[in-house]
Amino acid sequence: MSQVERLYKIDQYLRGGPKNLRFFSEAFEVTPSTIKRDIEFMRSRLEAPIETNRSTREYEYLFESPKFKNFCLPGLWFSELEIHALLTMQHLLNHLEPTSFLQSQTHPLVKRLNQLLEKNLDEAALKRVLIIGLGRRAVQSAHFEKIGYAVLQCRQVSIIYCSRGSGETNLRNISPQRLVYYRENWYIDAWCHLRNELRSFALDSIQQADLTELPCKPITAKQLRQTFGAAYGIFSGTKLQHATLRFSARRARWVAQEHWHADQKGDFDTEGNYILQIPYASHTELIMDILKYGSECEVVAPQQLRELVIKEIDNMQKKYKDNGSVASGELGGG
Repeated sequence: MSQVERLYKIDQYLRGGPKNLRFFSEAFEVTPSTIKRDIEFMRSRLEAPIETNRSTREYEYLFESPKFKNFCLPGLWFSELEIHALLTMQHLLNHLEPTSFLQSQTHPLVKRLNQLLEKNLDEAALKRVLIIGLGRRAVQSAHFEKIGYAVLQCRQVSIIYCSRGSGETNLRNISPQRLVYYRENWYIDAWCHLRNELRSFALDSIQQADLTELPCKPITAKQLRQTFGAAYGIFSGTKLQHATLRFSARRARWVAQEHWHADQKGDFDTEGNYILQIPYASHTELIMDILKYGSECEVVAPQQLRELVIKEIDNMQKKYKDNGSVASGELGGG
């Protein structure tokens, strides 16, 4: 057991009540001198309010001390993954749209996270960690606040929603089930009373949100998993298909380490290509992710998905051919 682990355990034991030197020595299987050094380190370096009871010769925390109210061991035992998790939480909280309500509710947590990180990493180290979020869209804080409240209180919300695909705007009542933060943007999984089915709504596409007095339609966790958890990405559904993608040998070792879906299957073929199989319900997001790999990714199956990708590539090629001469003229005519 390392010293860091011992310090953490000593802290836990003392919070449960006074303990003597023999107790710690037997618990950790170390010499009394080692425990004394640990206790002294906690007192002098970590400012732990530990006193020795002269009559019982036991170590104890001074719970009534003002110093104890603000005391906790610094995050010396955090692993690399835990540090990244803290930084991610800090990133998410710092990117919430500011409102007086949200600031008042999240400020104590943000402050505590900052303290933990500052104790665990020096200032120079913190500057060497940067989390970049691409594609983040602004959400009106008032809408975020109302939707969040509706989720917790199981209340229906009346929204005016603008579909990004068609640009169509309509009024609908929804029964919010859960907030989802996905790829730097907020979504609400909800029962749509207009379409009479579960839908995922982008919060940035909500133009108006009003709380109602109507209770939410009850949806089980199993129903949510079947609709949103079984398929690829945020554009999920119940009618599943399975895509088979072939990545070039040049990209294979990178893609093999990527997480696309909980139920994905992947393996290398004899030529070193990586064959990835994933379930999906809507092709929209999947095609976007396929195209970002360019010629390094090929759709093997199903044929319908393959044809949709070919059509999109043809449209892209046509656009560049049609505008090629214009773009060249603009670049050369300065």
